[in-house]
Amino acid sequence: MFGHATHAQVNGLVNSLAGAGRPLVVSHAGVAVGPFPSNTTAAVRCALQSGADGVKIDVSASVDHIFYAFHDGFEDELLGEERNIQSLTAAEIAQLSYRWKNRPGHRAQVERLASLLGEFRGKPVIFALDRSWWRWPTLLRVLDGLQMADQLLLKVPGWETSALGALRQHRTRYPVLAICSTPEELAALPLGDEAVNLVGVELIAHDADHPWFDPDVLDSIHRDDLLVWINSETLTTGVPLFGGFDDEKAVLESPTAAWSHLLDLGVDAVQTELPWLLRELREARHR
Repeated sequence: MFGHATHAQVNGLVNSLAGAGRPLVVSHAGVAVGPFPSNTTAAVRCALQSGADGVKIDVSASVDHIFYAFHDGFEDELLGEERNIQSLTAAEIAQLSYRWKNRPGHRAQVERLASLLGEFRGKPVIFALDRSWWRWPTLLRVLDGLQMADQLLLKVPGWETSALGALRQHRTRYPVLAICSTPEELAALPLGDEAVNLVGVELIAHDADHPWFDPDVLDSIHRDDLLVWINSETLTTGVPLFGGFDDEKAVLESPTAAWSHLLDLGVDAVQTELPWLLRELREARHR
């Protein structure tokens, strides 16, 4: 079981999905095809139909504290807007649309986070909320209103002690996924603190010589009842998030080349833009 026994109920869905099949297939902001932008309800539906167990969603907010599913920094590319979305009011954001996705009778707008998540309340799907930790505790109160704590994983860098402190003060023990780049960050996590519902770690490795590629290290993480999550992405800056075992390798070589070594190491969840390929590989390995 992943996570502390004290939090078995709220961690129930994560553990149920992991028990049904590993690795967990986590879609990176949904599957954005055709008229469907990433970080939208339609992209989530497409991800689920492509075999995903969960979806990573990016969080942004307006200046008047309305939360949106959007990765800030991509405003010009996606919306044709030079200003950062976080400098705009909700009324101004309502006027924006995904310029390459609009079509007659269908305006593709930036979606409010609560509306998107609420569409899937009670469904067997988990959401990993990214880029949100500096918005706590305001965001946590919004999430409380959704009453879907068992479906939400909160990503946070392991070194963000102030954000972890906000979780300690909050009554709802949301499952937490700590992002760690070094063994020192991993060692500093509050494993014995029941006020922080630490269910897993997202490991970042820029090359294959990193300690995260040592199976003994991953075994140690598992002994602490933590799920091991990796991001199968190389950033647009060229920086790999897990040693170059990424989506590009899955397409240009094969899914086996990209992911089988990671699964042999004991990785429990893979975040990818190609959930159907990962799902097919998982099923093939279990035949």
